[in-house]
Amino acid sequence: MERTPTGTPVGVDDPYEHAGRCDHLTDDGRCRLAMAHAATDPEFARERRRADYECVVGEDTTDPADADWRVCPHYRYRARSDECVRCGLDERRMAHSGERPLLEEHHLSYRAGGEDRDPSHEITVHLCRWCHAKVHGSWARIDDDVNPDPEALAEREGRRSRERSELDFASAADRYDRRGDDR
Repeated sequence: MERTPTGTPVGVDDPYEHAGRCDHLTDDGRCRLAMAHAATDPEFARERRRADYECVVGEDTTDPADADWRVCPHYRYRARSDECVRCGLDERRMAHSGERPLLEEHHLSYRAGGEDRDPSHEITVHLCRWCHAKVHGSWARIDDDVNPDPEALAEREGRRSRERSELDFASAADRYDRRGDDR
């Protein structure tokens, strides 16, 4: 199983099995990184410009599951889902609140091409805090078929209840007494 630089498991054998379409890929199959951020890697940008900015992966980009993303030195996939990929818990963010989010980014890829090299590919998915702890703290895998942790469900439902209570109408006369203090 893949491991972090500190040795904890990341929950997968091959991060690329969980990778999706490259974040730099445009709808017409071109590399946005080379077009808009050429200073990041000028040599790479020159090569892509000569090829009319076509994605390094080429024709395989039409079906991201079939693409070999390993060949691109700047491949990046950051999941944009609002639910845990392991247990399915959905995010409930509270506006203007300092509460910790229910979902966290979980990095699947830490090294590319060997144990001693810095990571060149960023592959991340979303895990709830509870699944994240289980994956890093044991042999739990991100593709396990599990239900949300009872604590996670309680936290989500507490947030959902507060959302609903904020939607209730209360007149200013009911919310404040004559001195302007909250009741």
